[in-house]
Amino acid sequence: MLLIPAIDLKDGHCVRLKQGEMDDATVFSEDPGATARHWLDQGARRLHLVDLNGAFAGKPVNEKAIKQIVQAVGDDIPVQLGGGIRDLETIERYLDDGISYVIIGTAAVKNPGFLQDACSAFPGHIIVGLDAKDSKVAVDGWSKLTGHDVVDLALKFEDYGVEGVIYTDIGRDGMLSGVNVEATVRLAQALRIPVIASGGIASMTDIEALCAVEHEGVTGAITGRAIYEGTLDFRAAQARADELAG
Repeated sequence: MLLIPAIDLKDGHCVRLKQGEMDDATVFSEDPGATARHWLDQGARRLHLVDLNGAFAGKPVNEKAIKQIVQAVGDDIPVQLGGGIRDLETIERYLDDGISYVIIGTAAVKNPGFLQDACSAFPGHIIVGLDAKDSKVAVDGWSKLTGHDVVDLALKFEDYGVEGVIYTDIGRDGMLSGVNVEATVRLAQALRIPVIASGGIASMTDIEALCAVEHEGVTGAITGRAIYEGTLDFRAAQARADELAG
């Protein structure tokens, strides 16, 4: 089980949101590169970046901070990035910057043809982010619920050739209320590609619960607020996950 620290970027700073509310942002660091190095030193094997301004603007906004992070970790670990990625040129530029995986969320739901083109143009580098509440997919920074069932949509995207799915239960994200293991497993069981859990991870109990279903195809977990606020010790959590993997 791969535990992936999240670095959310707003106005060049590292922040955390509650349930995607831009006005409810806590600044954790003014130095994105130092934050990335911290997690590398703590044993992270991948980083998860979100350009929050980009997600709302529909175009890259925090590219300077993103480059600082990539330079800080070098070739040591892969970095995945989402937020405001709406065209192939942006994907190409980010990959040239050193990003390993580009996450497409809202654009995948609204414009499946774009996702299909991205998978064809950049095989092995595209992850789809599906945010859902009560099994229905949300778009536009979670402000709109669609009628799409998350499993149906994920199966379609799997056929396009995405590398994996990041599944976020938006009712729990940033709330430290526990991960929705049941919904995550239901999605993973339907797919052949890996599913990364996101949203609500609060403690070692959540990590152990996810490790128990790793065999179903839940291969990673993104953690944010818990590791910044100290309810989860990242190094200890990754060590525990490795131990349970045997």
